[in-house]
Amino acid sequence: MARRQAPEINAGSMADIAFLLLIFFLVTTTMDVDTGLTRKLPPMPEEPIENEDIKVKQRNIFQVLVNANNDLLVEGDIMDVSDLREAAKEFIIGDPNFLNEEYPEGKEETIPLLGTVMVSKQIVSLQNDRGTDYGMYITVQNELVAAYNEVRNEYALRKFGKSLDQLEKESANSKKAEMQVDAVKDFYPQRISEAEPKNVGDQ
Repeated sequence: MARRQAPEINAGSMADIAFLLLIFFLVTTTMDVDTGLTRKLPPMPEEPIENEDIKVKQRNIFQVLVNANNDLLVEGDIMDVSDLREAAKEFIIGDPNFLNEEYPEGKEETIPLLGTVMVSKQIVSLQNDRGTDYGMYITVQNELVAAYNEVRNEYALRKFGKSLDQLEKESANSKKAEMQVDAVKDFYPQRISEAEPKNVGDQ
């Protein structure tokens, strides 16, 4: 009796099936995406800057240093990062009369909606060590930016009855709100000067 031959399997469509499975897994697989910092580079200066050394008085600078041990030094004194925001706010607001030499000087400027006002010459100077942890670096940055945001929000509430966040939402459809946002930002300009990291060690 002759043996029955096993039927052959048609493998012609295997390549198509494998290709479809590959596409399926590519489409359905989630991939981690690196997210960057939501920070912008400083804008170009509105006026040409002469090629000369610009001296800034010490009273106008709020010095923040993070060493290799992630210790925070503010104006030469050790400070907990949880206290940084309030210390920065106090410096940014400064002395309304600009007489106290422990706070920044003022400069007379004309701002739409505010008229001729005295604007603080404050500058926040941030210096990190090359050994500073990235997490600490981001935390310090966030606290400084938050200090500016809170100062601006408080001023906007006093001056225009709305926080800066509210005004920014309304500015898309309101020219008045847009001008109010610009006025608040001009009165409290965000000046965070970040120096190149150095090997300052644990000092």
